[in-house]
Amino acid sequence: MNISEYIDLSLLKATSTERDIIDLCREAKENQFNAVSVNSSYIALTKELLDKTQIKVAAVVGFPLGAMSTASKVYEAKKAVLDGANEIDMVINLGFLKSKNYVSVLKDISDVRLAIGNTPLKVTIEISELNKNEIIKACEICLDANVDYIKTSSGFSKSGATLTAVKIMKKTIKNKAKIIASGGITDLETVLKYLDTGVCRVATPDGVKIVKEKISRLKVAS
Repeated sequence: MNISEYIDLSLLKATSTERDIIDLCREAKENQFNAVSVNSSYIALTKELLDKTQIKVAAVVGFPLGAMSTASKVYEAKKAVLDGANEIDMVINLGFLKSKNYVSVLKDISDVRLAIGNTPLKVTIEISELNKNEIIKACEICLDANVDYIKTSSGFSKSGATLTAVKIMKKTIKNKAKIIASGGITDLETVLKYLDTGVCRVATPDGVKIVKEKISRLKVAS
């Protein structure tokens, strides 16, 4: 298994500098990660740095709270696509979901879906803030909105992905969308556990460390 193919390398800190983005893209090219995930202000720079590679550029939208207006999410998503984003990763409106205002949750996602056309849409549902029934409902709404991927966590809440939540998500969505595990995934063993549960990718800032672990394990085995 080429573990790099399953990793989205992320750099989403508010303090990330242009130098940090340059280093991130260099690491992505050296290790051939699946995608690089950055804040939308850095999409144009990231796209330029990854030009002529197969590495996808993913923009987070409404990040990390998801509580901004739908109109602002739509604008940010459209601008990110114009700047070169290959994927959009929006955060669900948790307040609407917990209010059982499911119509507004669906509209929030659907409006972004409509705005970006065929560009793949990932929706972060922030499982650490949800109970089992809310996780199921969030996934059902995402399916109604025709999203491509459902992502566990932003990495900026009280905790990240859990195997239990991923199994709930998998049972709910079956094969109608793909799952990305994110948040708190820092080592190879954890990545492999999530892949075994059926996630298609993991998002982590520790991708380089994980690849080195894989290489080290192969050397030992040989």
